[in-house]
Amino acid sequence: MAYQGGYPQQQYGGYGQHPAGAPAGYGGGYGGYAPPPQQPPVNPEIQNIFRNIDKDNTGRINNRELQQALINGRGDHFSDTACNLMISMFDRNKTGTVDIYDFEKLYNYINQWLQVFKNFDRDASGHIEENELTQALTQMGFRFSPQFIQYLIAKNDPVNRKEISVDQFIVTCIQIQRFTDAFRVRDTEQKGVITIGFEDFLGIALSMCS
Repeated sequence: MAYQGGYPQQQYGGYGQHPAGAPAGYGGGYGGYAPPPQQPPVNPEIQNIFRNIDKDNTGRINNRELQQALINGRGDHFSDTACNLMISMFDRNKTGTVDIYDFEKLYNYINQWLQVFKNFDRDASGHIEENELTQALTQMGFRFSPQFIQYLIAKNDPVNRKEISVDQFIVTCIQIQRFTDAFRVRDTEQKGVITIGFEDFLGIALSMCS
């Protein structure tokens, strides 16, 4: 998928209302993408892309087919985690697949993320290093310590501990916002500190894995 299109410019405060520069639907569920009763025509270019990805001609794309179509800046296919996450966000029928109408929204969503990534990958290396990740998250409204940024890098690049690819960037940003949303609901006094029960904590953690 090529770099294309812009991304919403939206200001917000605190530790995350909706990150400035993040695509619509960022962070949660299907994000209001339910199509209208009468489907508009799908862009012919996207129809061709869909047909090329739908190798088994079922009229639906699963995570494996999506994975084969997406290449990150390292020349590797997007991770299972990234593809499963993105399919689940646009899978209205909970079948583990998307039809052509869901795919059109998924395609636009991915391209918006690619544009966000490209904006911060200023050396066009195909990956984001520590200072670039710091700038990206800061613009999105998160003020993380250098140690936490280093942790995020090491989590995604355990061998070299230097960089993250675009699919890792997408997953990291979505996960951070989902945890932020869950935290904010419980931080009723907006102090940045919560007390949480063990089962509640497990419920949040397990929901992020689904």
